[in-house]
Formats: sequence, C-alpha cells, structure tokens
Amino acid sequence: MTSANHLGARSLSYPRRTVERAERSLRVSPFQMPLFVAMRSRSIDIQEIAGIVAQKQQYTQHPLSDLAAENALNWLIQVGVLRREVDGQGITNSFRLTPLGHYIIEQWQNQGNVLPRATWRDRFYNALNRWFRLPF
Repeated sequence: MTSANHLGARSLSYPRRTVERAERSLRVSPFQMPLFVAMRSRSIDIQEIAGIVAQKQQYTQHPLSDLAAENALNWLIQVGVLRREVDGQGITNSFRLTPLGHYIIEQWQNQGNVLPRATWRDRFYNALNRWFRLPF
C-alpha cells in the first residue's frame, strides 16, 4: 500500500496497483504538468482546458475539442485522480485533484516538476483498461 497525506488530512492508503493505474492514466492523458499543478490549488473550468486557451497556458500540447477534453477528464475521474466540483446548485464544469491526484502530482513535482513520458506499454495498458473498464 502507498500512503498519501494532503494538507494535513488523515493519511490515506492506496493499493500499489491503484497508484500505478492512476500514474499511467496521467502519463498518457493529453494534459501537461502545468494543468495538474494548477489543480493542486484551485478548480479549473473546462473552458480553460479545451481549445487554444489550454495550449497557450501549457495545459495541453495541442488544442482539444470540448468533447475530447471532457472524455479525457472523465477517464481521470474514473481512475480516481480528478473530481468534478460541486456548488450549491449541483455539479459544475470545473475539475480538481483528488487526494490520490495530489499525492501523485506532488511526487512528480519533487522529481523535477515534469510529467513522465508515456511508454508504448503505458498506452497499451491504459487503452485496455479504458476499453474493458478493468479495475486494475
């Protein structure tokens, strides 16, 4: 088990396979480290994540359509790295890191503040997990 502690919260433990799957999903996502660093301190609206705005802010390498951004963000929600913000009227179009996401991004910031490169194996296993929605 891997332990994560964010902002003085109680220590959470995650199975090693959960952390590996989450890290792999982050590596193969179309997003860059600046997006996840920003999400450590605030929620980010989908309009900042899609299109040319995201590329200018170095959140993505290439502009993403709203649908492509939403699909990628939803996958990161499913693996436990992100969550949607909720306000008094329901779910919003903003996203932020979960404690697992904070743990992983903090580790990567401490190791050079870069998103590790995805390997062909990462891409293959991530595609299998997405296709079959495997829990590991």
